[in-house]
Amino acid sequence: MKNAKKLFADRLREAMTKAGLKPRPAVLERAFNLHYFGKPVTLHGVRKWLIGESIPPYDKISALAEMLKVPPEDLVFGLGIKQKSKNSLIRWDDGIGYQERKVFETFLTLPTPQRKIVREVIEEFSKVSPPEMTAAKNNAQGSRSPKGG
Repeated sequence: MKNAKKLFADRLREAMTKAGLKPRPAVLERAFNLHYFGKPVTLHGVRKWLIGESIPPYDKISALAEMLKVPPEDLVFGLGIKQKSKNSLIRWDDGIGYQERKVFETFLTLPTPQRKIVREVIEEFSKVSPPEMTAAKNNAQGSRSPKGG
């Protein structure tokens, strides 16, 4: 697996290409120094960013992101982090109904000692009946058609 510096370099080169710049140290050094109002970066420093030997400090990442018209977190973490976060929220929203939301809201109003007790009870229940078994059991019950007449 690549380390954080190499991943940053990959994302930087990709952002440069999308912005219409060749991913070369001289191109980045010139464009960056025209855009950045702090201490200018050297060709050697920029080269280290592009080959994955170093990651610039946040003020420079911010300037790079603005120059390349990408969010700074995309350069630092990549698009994957946003997507994972978004998927987690979607899963949370889809998997919870009104009654569960009401229980969570009520839980959040409890004093800390009572929250601790509720958490411990839930953890013990989860040990006795793992979530996979509970979900499978609920799905099996939901798929049966009730007999009646």
